[in-house]
Amino acid sequence: MESWQPTATMNNLRRRAEILAQIRRYFNDQAVMEVDAAVLSHCAVSDPFIDSLEVNFRGHPTADIETCYLQTSPEYAMKRLLASGSGDIYQMGKVFRNGEEGRHHNPEFTMLEWYRLGYDDAQLMDDVEQLVRTILTIGPIRRASYREIFIEKLNLDIDKVSTAELARILRQYVDVMLDEDDRDTWLNLLMSHVIEPTLKDEPIFITDYPASQSALARLKMSETGQHVAARFELFVGGMELANGYHELTDATEQARRLEADQQVRSALALPQRPLEKRLVSALQAGLPDCAGVALGVDRLVMLALEAQHIAEVIPFTFRHA
Repeated sequence: MESWQPTATMNNLRRRAEILAQIRRYFNDQAVMEVDAAVLSHCAVSDPFIDSLEVNFRGHPTADIETCYLQTSPEYAMKRLLASGSGDIYQMGKVFRNGEEGRHHNPEFTMLEWYRLGYDDAQLMDDVEQLVRTILTIGPIRRASYREIFIEKLNLDIDKVSTAELARILRQYVDVMLDEDDRDTWLNLLMSHVIEPTLKDEPIFITDYPASQSALARLKMSETGQHVAARFELFVGGMELANGYHELTDATEQARRLEADQQVRSALALPQRPLEKRLVSALQAGLPDCAGVALGVDRLVMLALEAQHIAEVIPFTFRHA
């Protein structure tokens, strides 16, 4: 029988508690309001590459089942609060992702997400850096665009190279049998399998993702005249720690992206989940100009404690819950 005891030591859990308190002090000092939006929802994330956990609800024990979803991020709910006039807000709490389990993953994990009114992606990176450096002993965080990091690491200009060439280069590093003409598939594989393992030596923001990877970020023009996403990801110790956007406020474009995600889910034979149309309504009502970011708290604690596995920094993993 498995041990009843926690997977993390009490010393690690005490340090974790201190870090959570530091985070709350950081936002309290800047008058950012903590919110506690619902984790259980009637709608699910649209992203084809994130899977929600389904939950069966009954109004009473013999009633018909209502299928609900544990939230993969509080983003949709927090934007509804922003559109309702909340001002700057943050949430730190549990979110859930199906199929994600490993050294850096637990299906139930703690996410810190916050939004700053009037900020763009560059200003939000300043904010993220300030918070992270109050907890981790690291120097200034370098910034490089998605295009620049491909040139630096692979001598590859993604503005000029064909999809077939991307596939050919990836196969020099990874033995894959994919017959895929989606450009983002090859870019993502090159980033995750070839570039990210080289990012261990210094903390770095990767900025200006391809427009096709904008998710919920707005688009902007790059220095080379290409449309790119006003989006960044933070890597520390080679581990993805945060993902931020200068947020899309265009309701029509938001609705189009949700439907596009649904079509991709259909093409990949993934479950069709109810789209969060209330997010579109919130944008129609007027989402203020803002930037927002999600940060993995368990990973932040891992870095602070130099832990090698998420089990070392949370009380009970999925397998022990």
